[in-house]
Amino acid sequence: MKTLERNAQVHSTRNDLPERVRHTVIALLNERLADSIDLMMQAKQAHWNVRGPGFLSLHELFDKVYDETSAYVDLIAERASQLGGTVGGTIRIAAERSKLNEYPLTIVDGPKHVEALSKALATFGELTRKAITEADELGDAATADVFTEVTRGTDKLLWFVEAHEPR
Repeated sequence: MKTLERNAQVHSTRNDLPERVRHTVIALLNERLADSIDLMMQAKQAHWNVRGPGFLSLHELFDKVYDETSAYVDLIAERASQLGGTVGGTIRIAAERSKLNEYPLTIVDGPKHVEALSKALATFGELTRKAITEADELGDAATADVFTEVTRGTDKLLWFVEAHEPR
């Protein structure tokens, strides 16, 4: 896991987590923040560009993924700020740091969007699941709980999207 850049400021707080733990957890939160911003915008990309049979249900589903992922973005960013961190939440930072695969810009039909968004959700779920363990090992149960909430919601969204895959 990357640590914060040397010049990154950790603001003073009465939070009792040791500063070195806060530095590491803030870096972890910022890493998953980049992924969550990317996922949020991938869902919107699918929402804007889906065509064909099942359009309306997929259009609405992809918007639901966007809305719920937006809440995760806020939850992750606010946790980093609570720990005295500087939040790296711009689109440019997210594009540079995201671990998700690039969303294919040429697809329009529903099943291909379902497949692409399913892959992104699964990857994000895997990353947040690992973050639960990392935060827990650092002694930050509250951040582990944030990642548990995000992972549980992501697993549910993946279930919803995968339910639209042709069998």
